[in-house]
Amino acid sequence: MEDFFYSPLFGMLLTCTTYVIGVWVNKKTGWVVCNPFLISMTLCILFLQLTGVSLEQYNRGASIIQFFLAPATCAIALAIYRQRKILGQYFLPVILGCLASAVVSIGASFLLGHLFGLDEMIIASTIPSAVTTPIAMDIIANRGGIVPIAMLCITITGIGGAILSPYLIKLLRIKDPVEMGVAIGASSHVVGTSKAVELGEIQGAMSGVSIGIAGLITVFLTLFI
Repeated sequence: MEDFFYSPLFGMLLTCTTYVIGVWVNKKTGWVVCNPFLISMTLCILFLQLTGVSLEQYNRGASIIQFFLAPATCAIALAIYRQRKILGQYFLPVILGCLASAVVSIGASFLLGHLFGLDEMIIASTIPSAVTTPIAMDIIANRGGIVPIAMLCITITGIGGAILSPYLIKLLRIKDPVEMGVAIGASSHVVGTSKAVELGEIQGAMSGVSIGIAGLITVFLTLFI
């Protein structure tokens, strides 16, 4: 049994199993707060804590799943292609929306970081919290941030966006599907986009577009700070 915990199969099996449980709970309850990613992450942490299995052992297999993150992000291109006419009509508003999101995200990281007296390296780690992981890792590599802190911020941003976006849409009375998609994708990357896809194909497509545009803008802006 101990050999199984050291095999790559363990991390992959634990991650997939907990995610399936998360999807089942989400469908059964219908509660937005029961996000599959959040449930999977919580169950994985509890399992590792209760069994004493180290994070290194878990990552032997879990890290393999990360390989599929970039292809999964690219798969959103199909929904984008189907909605290409709408994208053409709203291209400028989408660009401006992503620009606003990137400026606010970066500005908040700097402002709150200095306000609370955080170390420059920690502040650098929070800068790409609103962009998708592959892009964020490149930003971290160039700015010398701390990868675990960056991953935590990215996870919180994504899950937070997926959970809160339906409530914020209702609270702010947003009716336009393009607005919904851009807001979600530009602020909560792939995890948020999974919720945008549930709201509708237009929302999912615009959210997918916003992931790439907001990521590119963020990379560009970080070159000057």
